[in-house]
Amino acid sequence: MTKKNMIANRYEVIQHIGQGGMADVFRAVDTILNREVAIKILRADLSTDEISILRFKREAQAATALAHPNIVEIYDIGDYKGHHYIVMEFVPGKTLKQVIRSRAPLLCEEAVDIMKQLTSATAEAHSRGIIHRDIKPQNVIVKSDGSIKMLDFGIATAKGSMQLTQANNVMGSVHYLAPELAKGESATPQSDIYALGIVLYEMLAGDVPFKADQAVQVALRHMRDNIKSIRSINPQVPQSVENIIIRATAKDPVQRYRSCDEMWRDLSTCLKQDRLNEAPLVLPTVKNVTKKELNSTNTPTETKAKTIPHVATGTIEKQKPKNKLNTLLISLILAVVAIGVFFALLLSGVVSLGAKMVKVPNVEGMTQEEAQIALEEVGLTLNPEIEYTLTTNIDKGIIVTMSPDAYGEVEEGTVVDVVISSGKGIYFEDFVAMNATIAEAQAWIDQHKPDYENVRVTAVEEENSNVEPGIVFRQEGIEAGSLYDPTTAANLTLVYSKYPTKTIPADIIGKPINDAVAELESMGLEVLVSNIDSSGLSDEEREKLDLGVVIRVEPNVGEEFTQKEDNYVVLYYY
Repeated sequence: MTKKNMIANRYEVIQHIGQGGMADVFRAVDTILNREVAIKILRADLSTDEISILRFKREAQAATALAHPNIVEIYDIGDYKGHHYIVMEFVPGKTLKQVIRSRAPLLCEEAVDIMKQLTSATAEAHSRGIIHRDIKPQNVIVKSDGSIKMLDFGIATAKGSMQLTQANNVMGSVHYLAPELAKGESATPQSDIYALGIVLYEMLAGDVPFKADQAVQVALRHMRDNIKSIRSINPQVPQSVENIIIRATAKDPVQRYRSCDEMWRDLSTCLKQDRLNEAPLVLPTVKNVTKKELNSTNTPTETKAKTIPHVATGTIEKQKPKNKLNTLLISLILAVVAIGVFFALLLSGVVSLGAKMVKVPNVEGMTQEEAQIALEEVGLTLNPEIEYTLTTNIDKGIIVTMSPDAYGEVEEGTVVDVVISSGKGIYFEDFVAMNATIAEAQAWIDQHKPDYENVRVTAVEEENSNVEPGIVFRQEGIEAGSLYDPTTAANLTLVYSKYPTKTIPADIIGKPINDAVAELESMGLEVLVSNIDSSGLSDEEREKLDLGVVIRVEPNVGEEFTQKEDNYVVLYYY
């Protein structure tokens, strides 16, 4: 490449791979670290625009503060000849938008898996006080193995920081814009949750729920229109998944999930058999309160009136029954009235013939002790047989999921099952997918301590004609990509393709140096040659030398030599 394709005398630009609203993206090679990277360069026409530069720098600062397997890693930021750039991890794959366009609707299992990764990544950002504010399929890369990377924190904000606006409009993609942002209110974690709900809807429907000719019309629809049932578009979607969309995209932020962790937990159980046909989620209707009503001293409230049938008997003159028949008729009438009132109360729910029903409190996010108290207060019981699981972002001892689900109604005395976090795990590296040598794998583990200080590594060589020598082709003990508890001891066995072992032939000594090199290389060995300095010898001594032939070899002839990446057979000659 010529010099014009180099940035900062380090990054060699290979090709243009994308373009956004404010920057171009290129695939490049870091010539110092010899690795493929992606470089985002602010467009020249925006290089003097303060807001655009601030957005660009904020993206780098926000993403740099995050470390998560589903968030693209930032390597470097800089300014080269007036061009602002960000160097980041190169992620091969398609955007989620491209995936949706090519084969939507996605299978429910795939959509839920992608959404779990997205909520986990967003939860990490929220835990750092960072709100993304532009979650959309275009900002998600889907790799060939199904894993995803979230990128573009260009308009992300830290809590309490300045909101970026342009032309007095909230920036962000209008098709995923939460109603409160369309009204000009500040972004919150619930704003990101709304966008996540729209992305899930789009994966399962094949299109966004609200479309119009102008952006302002789309924003208005987010504020006032109900989202069409996903099951009416895609009947394969179970009710449990539709309920997640309903809660995530509630108009009122208060009715959405309290956090991405809570949404992740719901996603983790939504495809279980006992949840597929759960009751549809119905959120209370939110009344649009006017400014006049908000400023008044009397806050409008909604009341529900229960109408109990009654009998209008008019004015009954007191008179003595003429006979026993009249008395019997009156008794029958009173009995019929009593039965009617009883059934009216029964239908209205005021009285019940069966067991008492209670609402299940939400104990997710509580400790076991807190959950037990909360459940006992309403007449429910916590199952003492607790299931524990590793998580990526939930502290040890905190409830991750519960069954039956929160806010549903169950009989008094029902036993509630919970799953509790056994701690925060880390995803273990896949050395086979890395195509790593055994030396590289061991070095990687050493570099990432203390996360792996409790991992005992055993290297085992095995014949494998299909794999290059030294390459790890199987790992045992800790499954690749699984969550590993860094506080516990674990055994990892790395099986690598056996290096070739050869015997140094005796006829090497005395052979012309070029012939000797050719013979050893034909055996698959790496060879170095060393010319012995004869300047200290006399003319008579030099005349006795055999020039250009091997006089010594390391290792010695007859010895076995194992060819690895960093060792050589050395031939010495005059």
